[in-house]
Amino acid sequence: MEDRGFDLEERVATLEEADLRRTLAPADRVAERGYFAPPPEGGLPVLDAEEVLVFASNNYLGLTGDQRVQNAARQAAATVGTGAGASRLVTGDTIVHHDLERQLAETKGADRALAFSSGYAANVGTITALEPDVVFSDELNHASIVDGCRLSGADVEIYDHCDASDLRSRLAAQADRPGADDESWLVVTDSVFSMDGTVAPLATICDAAEEFGAWVMVDEAHATGLYADGGGVVQAEGLADRVDVQLGTLSKALASQGGYVAGDDALIEYLVNDARSFVFSTGLAPTAAAAASEALHVARHGDVRERLWENVAHLRDGLETMGYTVLGDSQILPVLVGDRRDALDLADGIRDRGVLTPAIRPPTVPEGTSRIRVAPTATHDQDDVVACLEAFRAAGEEVGIL
Repeated sequence: MEDRGFDLEERVATLEEADLRRTLAPADRVAERGYFAPPPEGGLPVLDAEEVLVFASNNYLGLTGDQRVQNAARQAAATVGTGAGASRLVTGDTIVHHDLERQLAETKGADRALAFSSGYAANVGTITALEPDVVFSDELNHASIVDGCRLSGADVEIYDHCDASDLRSRLAAQADRPGADDESWLVVTDSVFSMDGTVAPLATICDAAEEFGAWVMVDEAHATGLYADGGGVVQAEGLADRVDVQLGTLSKALASQGGYVAGDDALIEYLVNDARSFVFSTGLAPTAAAAASEALHVARHGDVRERLWENVAHLRDGLETMGYTVLGDSQILPVLVGDRRDALDLADGIRDRGVLTPAIRPPTVPEGTSRIRVAPTATHDQDDVVACLEAFRAAGEEVGIL
C-alpha cells in the first residue's frame, strides 16, 4: 500500500539541523521573575532551575499577578462560571462579556466592541467577514493578519514597512485598474510591531486611505492599555474617528486571554452575525473577560503605565550608552546583533547571569538582523533594570559584541 501520510520525524530533524527547532520550557508563574524548566521539555521548574528575571514577556503592565485582577477572575468564576459553555449566540453570552465590551468601546472611542476567544480569531474573523476585494497590508503585519488576508480570498498588496508613501503609490496603481471603482479596499496594519518595536505612522496611513476611499483597520495588540487613557496608538494620536476597525488583544497588557474588535454599531452587528471565528466558537471564558475588564480599569486609572515607560526609558538609555543599537520607539526594545550565532550566544550569556531575554533569529526576522528582544514590565523595580543592564554588559563583552 502507498504511504500517503506525513514524515513528521524528518520535518523535525530538518528543523533541528537548521537550528530552527523550538522547544517548550514551562514556568512556575507569569511575572517579572520566575523559575523555568530547562529545555527541551524539562522537569518541574521549581525542582530543577534557578529563579531568573524575565525581560521577555508581553505582560507589559505586570497585571497577571495584580490582586485586583485575580480577584475579578475569582469572582466571575464563582458567580458566572469558569467557562461560557457555548457560543455567545447560543447560551454563552453573559453580563461579564457585556461589561468588558462596554469598557473597551469607551476606551477606544467606539460605539461598540466585541470580544473574541483570541486576538488571532479577531483578525481572521474580521477580515474574512468583511470580504474585501483588495487588502493593503504592511509587510511586517502579524501572522493572524496574513492568514486573514489569505482566507478572505482578497488580492493582497504588500507595502513597505511603515511606509505611507509606498502605500499611497500602491493605492494609486490599483485605482487605475479597470473595475477598481466597484471594489472594496481595506488597509491593514499593526500599530506597534512586536519584533521591531516600531510604531506605524497611522495619521499618514489614514490620509492615504481616505484619498482613495479605503477603510483602515488597525491591530493594537501590543498597544492596548499602554497609551492615552488606557487606549492604544489610535487614542494617543486622536484617530478613533478615522480608523474604521480597531482590534486588539486581552492577552498582553490586559493580563488575560482573548481579543476584541471595536467600531461603529453596524460593524459590530455584522461581525456578531457573520464572523465565523465568533459565531462558531465558544464564548470567551467569563474569568478571562472579568480579568481583562479589571486590568483595563487599572490601566486607565492607575500609575502602571507611567511605571512601564520609566523602565523603558531607563533600559533604552542604558543599552544605547553601552554601544548597543536599539530599534523601534515603543515599549519593545529589540537589541540588534546581526549574526544569528552571536545573538544566540548573547542570549545564553545573559541567561547565565540570571536574566531571560530571547534571541529572535531567521526566519522570524530577515537574515543578518538577529536580535535580542527586551520587554520590561511595570513591575520591574530599578534594581531589576540595573541587573538586566549589567547582564547585557558582561555578556556582550564575553561574546565580543561590546
